[in-house]
Amino acid sequence: MKAHRSKKVIIAITIAVVALIILGFFAMRFFTKRGQPSGEIFLYGEEHSVENILEKEFEVWSSRYQNDGVRDLFVELPYYTAEYMNLWMKSDSDDILDSLYQDWAGTAMYSQEVVNFYKRIKNECPETVFHGTDVGHQYDTTGKRFLEYLESIGQQQSELYRLSQENIKQGQYYYQHSDNAYRENTMVENFIREFDSLNGVDVMGIYGSAHTNIEAMDYTTNSVPCMANQLYKKYGNALHTEDLTSLALNNEASRTDTIQIGEKEYTALYFGKVDLSAIFPDYQCREFWRLENAYDDFKDNSTTGNVLPYNNYPMEVETGQVFVIDYTKADGSVVREYHRSDGNTWQGSPATEEFVVD
Repeated sequence: MKAHRSKKVIIAITIAVVALIILGFFAMRFFTKRGQPSGEIFLYGEEHSVENILEKEFEVWSSRYQNDGVRDLFVELPYYTAEYMNLWMKSDSDDILDSLYQDWAGTAMYSQEVVNFYKRIKNECPETVFHGTDVGHQYDTTGKRFLEYLESIGQQQSELYRLSQENIKQGQYYYQHSDNAYRENTMVENFIREFDSLNGVDVMGIYGSAHTNIEAMDYTTNSVPCMANQLYKKYGNALHTEDLTSLALNNEASRTDTIQIGEKEYTALYFGKVDLSAIFPDYQCREFWRLENAYDDFKDNSTTGNVLPYNNYPMEVETGQVFVIDYTKADGSVVREYHRSDGNTWQGSPATEEFVVD
């Protein structure tokens, strides 16, 4: 009789344990689906102000916002700009965003597509909180105005005021020294400060693709690991990255030109220009041509070591092609480079390399 009872007890306990496991599984799914924090970072690399990419970014953000409960969106903007945008999110008007847009004139942010992107976030994801982690761009306009706003409400002793002042100093140093390695490292420090202050919630970030490759060095100096590379070393597999720049590719040339090199003329397909002002303050843009049937003429020319990864091109790149790239500097002068695609890689990414034209 006792053995029979013991058997019943064991069966009852087993059933109870199994039931608890099943309940735990469904409870975990229930809460995970509703965005319980797990401290994950989801970074998306973009080419700035491209409508197709902005559309995809909104789609991803909306999904994380609606389905996963994510509320914190990290952006490649100064700290004080993001805080201004957080004020705008609670405002009944677009006056703040309109002022920011005017401050962005001459940069890659100065685009109606960017404005529409943020307005859509305000309308459809109204609890979004922006976190700006870049150095202090527009420190003499946006930065100055934000400090004046804080002073007007007696917030000179606040953390907002202190961090805004610090961010302005970062921008001043960056522009005075044109120090891109400093900018990259500072973006990392600012990101870590903001992320760690959130105590383990999931976040999403939108940055130029030059900052989001976990294997890359900084794009301009190649002297320090890029932002995502440094973040990966700190956060490991909690960091996830995706490059969206392929959505910007335009494989249809907008016009056909003729470019002469030496005594020979080549058919040159023009694929447009890419704004550089947000990455290189000393440059406005670069323009791209692909020379048709030119590879055999230049495949043996010596190279310079200056490379350009494929994801910087506005069109698809294949091995065995030749490109002409014109860089327009801030002063209006133009520097021309000749590149070819030999099938080589740089920091794990396929890249063209500049060659010498006699």
